[in-house]
Amino acid sequence: MKVRLPHAPYIANKIAIDLINCGFVTLLHGVEPIAKIAQNLIEEDIKKEMALETKVDEILDANDDEIEFRQVDRRSMFWLVKKKLAKEYDFVLSYEDRFNNIAHLVLEQSWKDGLIDYAVSENRVKNVIYTAIEQYLENFEGIEDIVAEQIDNYKRKLIPGSAEYDLVFEKLYEEELKRRGMLL
Repeated sequence: MKVRLPHAPYIANKIAIDLINCGFVTLLHGVEPIAKIAQNLIEEDIKKEMALETKVDEILDANDDEIEFRQVDRRSMFWLVKKKLAKEYDFVLSYEDRFNNIAHLVLEQSWKDGLIDYAVSENRVKNVIYTAIEQYLENFEGIEDIVAEQIDNYKRKLIPGSAEYDLVFEKLYEEELKRRGMLL
């Protein structure tokens, strides 16, 4: 599942919370530094994908006449070009491999910075981080639906896309994450 920039801080918080709650990792300086490392790494990965997709769009736009002439499906061509350029951009397309790499980088950076301590295998700790990412991504659409429904039930109707709607949405979204133990 594709991760968007607004979700990076929430995923990062879930990682930190899951590490503190797993019972075999000690956070030596609290959750904030771990969450910050995770957020930076997740955002870096997202931005790398965005740069790759921008390049793919540029290539497709430059060849728009040829694509139309050959009646090629633009989405299929997008994927093929993205797949071809992924190596050049040092980007992993498989979500499982990407999340595994992010989990490894979060663990490695946290350890190097002296933020965590653990007496179990690295793989076990990395699995906590990986699972946190996966669980967030499995749940965020459902949470968004719940929040949208709550807003729909407001007496005063809010217009989707307006600043007020976005503010209320974010507040309710964070409350739902807290209720589920995904945010402090």
